[in-house]
Amino acid sequence: MMEYQSTRNPDLHATAAQAVLQGLAPDGGLYTMPSLAEIKLDWQALLPLDTLSMAREILSALLPSFDKKEMDALVHAAYANKFETPDLTPTVAVGDDAVLELFRGPTSAFKDVALSMLPRLMTAAREKCGVSDEILILTATSGDTGKAAMAGFQDVPGTKIIVFYPYGGVSAVQQAQMATQEGANVAVCAIEGNFDDAQSSVKQIFTDPKLKEKLGEQGMLFSSANSINWGRLLPQIVYYVYAYLELVRQGKRILGESMDVVVPTGNFGNILAAYYARKMGLPIRKLVCASNANNVLTDFIRTGTYDLRREFHATASPSMDILISSNLERLLYDLCGEDSETLSGWMKDLAETGVYAVGDAVREKVQQLFYGGFCGDGSTFETIRELWDTEGYLCDTHTAVAVDVYRQYRGQSQEGAGPTVIASTANPYKFSGSVLEALQAGLLTGDDFQNLEALERFTGVQAPAQLRALREKPERFTQVIPREGAAAYVLEALGIPS
Repeated sequence: MMEYQSTRNPDLHATAAQAVLQGLAPDGGLYTMPSLAEIKLDWQALLPLDTLSMAREILSALLPSFDKKEMDALVHAAYANKFETPDLTPTVAVGDDAVLELFRGPTSAFKDVALSMLPRLMTAAREKCGVSDEILILTATSGDTGKAAMAGFQDVPGTKIIVFYPYGGVSAVQQAQMATQEGANVAVCAIEGNFDDAQSSVKQIFTDPKLKEKLGEQGMLFSSANSINWGRLLPQIVYYVYAYLELVRQGKRILGESMDVVVPTGNFGNILAAYYARKMGLPIRKLVCASNANNVLTDFIRTGTYDLRREFHATASPSMDILISSNLERLLYDLCGEDSETLSGWMKDLAETGVYAVGDAVREKVQQLFYGGFCGDGSTFETIRELWDTEGYLCDTHTAVAVDVYRQYRGQSQEGAGPTVIASTANPYKFSGSVLEALQAGLLTGDDFQNLEALERFTGVQAPAQLRALREKPERFTQVIPREGAAAYVLEALGIPS
């Protein structure tokens, strides 16, 4: 059976079920599939399938611990009748390009696609691995993962989930979504600092042997719902395949012709899923990596040096306010020839000095695959306004970053413009204040729910019911802690003496 291994140690192996269950490899590396390129899906056979059947075929190929019958049941449990549209992630023509709307799920963000699936995968993996311990999900969020993860794991038997988010670093709607989350097995806490502080705190907890031992005594084991978990990442591959086949169905591509993909990303997980789809044979020409003012990925793609020793910017696209892009490690593992020793050296340099350089050979491989660009809030707002004025299309701040960077790429590309899919990662009403400011600043107030109502009146576009209802829901979680207090909060939330 196909095995997974740690990016930092080729001798650390896991089955698909074990990789999903553990989340992070014991050495702090990320699980990856060395044989991924050997999976060649029959795109012609996928063309007539509905979205759920397509997901079954792709995910059963990537997670061989589960056969097609098992995967079919998991897919239907995760998705059937839970998204706004039967195809989960519809494509919408905006000008000459296709916008892939990834926000039609229960929490109005792209994370719903993966985090509706992960709890089903994890509980099935727990059974396959013969694990009786309760699974403790620890997750850091820059805004969307937290709510989607808690919604996905809410009251799932045998699990508890604790989410950390940066205090003041998410939108008011995102914070309200998390603070009002229902469920006896969920908890959320704000951390003083930014997303990187929250993410680092969670990673430290994962590798803390004393804490692991203490939880083990209570019959608990760690896992993660971040995209460091292989089971979180893989469902995202499905929607890039779907988007390509939609272009074929619409006559915009002949099967086998390539497309470009544009993804706004901070942690590099969403665009990595597109890279994996390409590796499996999906005809993707260029992967356009769109960043905001926290442009560490842009600089890396252009120079081959990853340097997080820079000012951190709080922007209007907060889900991308990230300087440590965890999933880049998986890409580099591929591009350096699965050389774990070299990769571990780079990760050590990053941890100790805040910078590493991959050298010319790997940099050239990155640049063949990726274009990196960024834009500030001014260009983000201009793009929101222009798309509304010229196309009648209302988009959020992260999608606007993607559109702006795509225009930069199109202006600089020597290859000519081709069919392009732009990933739209969140409903604009999750960031109603910023979107309203872009369209009609005079209507802006200090209350994001008033801004939501004003944006509805101004555009005539209705906000999702689940976002409008947040204002009336009572807050359950309001605690704010210093970053060094994360481990203590975990024990407190679980009722375990420290």
